[in-house]
Amino acid sequence: MITNTRTARVALVTGGIGGLGTEICRQLAQAGRQVIAVDLPGREERLRAFQQETADLNGAIRFEPGDVSQFDSCAELIGRIEQQHGSVDILVNAAGITRDTSLRKMTPQQWHELMRVNLDGVFNTCRNVVEGMSTRGFGRIVNLSSVNGQTGQFGQTNYSAAKAGVHGFGMALARETARKGITVNTVSPGYCDTALVAAVAQDIREQIIADIPVGRLGSPGDIARAVAFLTADDAGYITGANLPVNGGYFMSF
Repeated sequence: MITNTRTARVALVTGGIGGLGTEICRQLAQAGRQVIAVDLPGREERLRAFQQETADLNGAIRFEPGDVSQFDSCAELIGRIEQQHGSVDILVNAAGITRDTSLRKMTPQQWHELMRVNLDGVFNTCRNVVEGMSTRGFGRIVNLSSVNGQTGQFGQTNYSAAKAGVHGFGMALARETARKGITVNTVSPGYCDTALVAAVAQDIREQIIADIPVGRLGSPGDIARAVAFLTADDAGYITGANLPVNGGYFMSF
């Protein structure tokens, strides 16, 4: 049983009811955090499933609707969370979308829609928590990138650019906040066993698995463990890092 009080550190997880987000919320709650899962309103069926999946955590996870692509919406959201639950000490940016197509066919709308969520969303949330973290002298920020932000991927010039940008953003912010007790790190998942990958044609999925040295897709738990590690109170000497969690799919110095 998880027991949380008002003194527990508050962790905000965007994309919190998604495949990876749900497990990140669960593991942070198990670590004693009061978790606020943020996701778009209107996903009632998924929200009910999420609430059932986390019902055993004794209220350690709450849901708040929000749109990370809108700066003012993020400011209002974070203000509401801090008023109701306490200061946000941990921020995990897991919200993301895809708009896949080759650059020759990509529309400006497909480019900008993705950037507003995958990259602008990181700015919008970080900008609205960093001042408070700096004042209090503690903060943990983890932004989810992707192996495709390191390697590129056919049909994902928008996604790969945004995910590479996430880590560049994180390194710069890590330098700005290192003396303030704040760490800023990136986790770059490889191919994971989520609905997105399950939708890929079986022959392509089998080839992906064959190219992964450990011989399997990642699990949401593999990613969540990395996030929990980087958000621990005693992880204060790790900042500006990119932790690849991809089964050896991409290795570099």
